[in-house]
Amino acid sequence: MKLRELEDQLRVPVLDGLQAQGDLIVIPLALVRTVRPDPWAAWRPVPPEGVELVRGETGNTHTLVADAGTHRWTAGLHDPLGLTIRLIENTAPAYLIHPEHGCSGVAPGCWLVRRQQEYRAWRRLVTD
Repeated sequence: MKLRELEDQLRVPVLDGLQAQGDLIVIPLALVRTVRPDPWAAWRPVPPEGVELVRGETGNTHTLVADAGTHRWTAGLHDPLGLTIRLIENTAPAYLIHPEHGCSGVAPGCWLVRRQQEYRAWRRLVTD
């Protein structure tokens, strides 16, 4: 099944702003000025099968999928908090898919994909 067919069948809303999917949060790069790609960052295209971003404690994965030639990603970045998993750039909608959380559409732009963190007296990553 092609991504366009999936999009037509599911009618997934494509959001142009902050969004969360389980323990991940997708943030426009412009909102987080402390994170930047490393000058030597290797940018990779999203392959047809998608890119596994995170595998949860229960074995479920957050997978990024996009039409060929519209999306690239890198893990080569500087994040003082160490929460950013990937930096992604897309020129067409991309989708995060998770078996329990469903599908989230990400509008064209430059985005950080981060782990969520609970704020308490100590740091603790959110896991699902």
